[in-house]
Amino acid sequence: MRFVNNPPDAAALMMSARSFGNYDLAGALADLIDNSIKAKARTIRLLCLFNEGDPEIRVIDDGHGMSEDELLRAMRPASTNPCEERAPDDLGRFGWGLKSASFSQCRCLTVYTRRKSGLAGASWDLDSLDNWKMAIYSVDEVRNSCSEFLLNGDGTEVVWSRCDRLSEGKSLDKNQFNELIIHARNRLALIYHRYISGEVRGKRLSIELNGLPVPEYDPFHRHHEATMQLECETLKMPGRKKITVQPYVLPHYSKLKPADLDKLSGDEGLLKNQGFYVYRNHRLIIFGTWFRLVRHGELSQLVRVSVDIPNSLDEIWKITVDKSDAQLPSVLRVRLKQIVDGLKRRSAKVFRSKGGKIHDSGKVSVWKRYVKNGEIRYEINRSHPLVTSLYIDASEELQARLESTLKVIEREFPVMNFGQDIASGSDSINQSVASPDQFRDFLAAALPGLLSDSKGNISTMLDRIRNVEPFCSNWSYVEDFLVKEGWING
Repeated sequence: MRFVNNPPDAAALMMSARSFGNYDLAGALADLIDNSIKAKARTIRLLCLFNEGDPEIRVIDDGHGMSEDELLRAMRPASTNPCEERAPDDLGRFGWGLKSASFSQCRCLTVYTRRKSGLAGASWDLDSLDNWKMAIYSVDEVRNSCSEFLLNGDGTEVVWSRCDRLSEGKSLDKNQFNELIIHARNRLALIYHRYISGEVRGKRLSIELNGLPVPEYDPFHRHHEATMQLECETLKMPGRKKITVQPYVLPHYSKLKPADLDKLSGDEGLLKNQGFYVYRNHRLIIFGTWFRLVRHGELSQLVRVSVDIPNSLDEIWKITVDKSDAQLPSVLRVRLKQIVDGLKRRSAKVFRSKGGKIHDSGKVSVWKRYVKNGEIRYEINRSHPLVTSLYIDASEELQARLESTLKVIEREFPVMNFGQDIASGSDSINQSVASPDQFRDFLAAALPGLLSDSKGNISTMLDRIRNVEPFCSNWSYVEDFLVKEGWING
């Protein structure tokens, strides 16, 4: 038996690195921000330049920077062993982050760094790799190419050029580029919200994108008085490791300001954003998943659960190279399933509390309750504006048909089934509109008719429905709808 060196082909391996993980622009930038946080940066500047269709992206931090030797180690593929124990605040894992994240977006990666007034620079160019030869820049070359921020203090600057992956092989216009940048800004605000708010390290981390601060964003809306922050629980893992589980139930959408509702809904709505929010060293890894413990449902769309794990549990949680996914360890499934089931019941109560009520003081309800000779019956309130609007201008024949239809609905109310569901203590009973989109559709269908009944006078219509269900219990949402549709001024 004999041994020979059999190193990988440089060009083939580095091109393969472009497909490590599932990076988008936000995920790739996040990997670089992780390095800046590890370097104790207080300010991270992201410059995303369109450059007439040839984008260039720079990430500049004011961390402690690197010496030339440290820079060479950082630029080396697989520069650290994922099995080695790391500092508790280390956000890295595989030693591929800088390289794989960068090459997922660009063909040329350049890094300039300054430490104690010493400047260094190096670059990998996928189009000119020759047996692992990497370009090293002189001090003068670094000084002439780096940004002014690096000339004024310690830190590191990463430059992506020839960013062919941003457009996914298609021509990229300025509007599309701006959309990518806006999406990246919003995602970074979520990933690093604990750092930006100052919750971590006792001071705020400033992340700027093209000169504007990435805004603070709390996916649990903890400052709102109606948010329910439930009991925190610490779960033990093998090897004396622990994770922290903190559940929240968000306020009903009728209690949220439109801007806050939009933020909490994200691109896909409240329904898709429910579930676990897994943090590794306070940095968000994955969110909007139940790990197949339960299904996404409308009655649980207000439930969000923060799960904090240390980097020492990476292997158990199977953290991916791009730090955008994780798998729930089997040892936790039973307990987390119990926690989630209880949370779904709490969330369902929020929606049931918004359902129709009878004899609510000062409000016009949809139903009326009558008691006569010991018998109880429920009837549709004929004086409700939505009902009276059906009778206006209707012929006597049509009015008779409407009345007959309402009586059939009343008489066929499934009393027996409803009673059985109540007796069983079912938590799934819910008649209120659980989705803000559904309620918006209801308003779009109902308000034009009510306005017509009010002779086209919006003030009259508002006076009519201000104390009428379901409008009054969702009044802020009604007003926002009217403003957005141009019916009233904001």
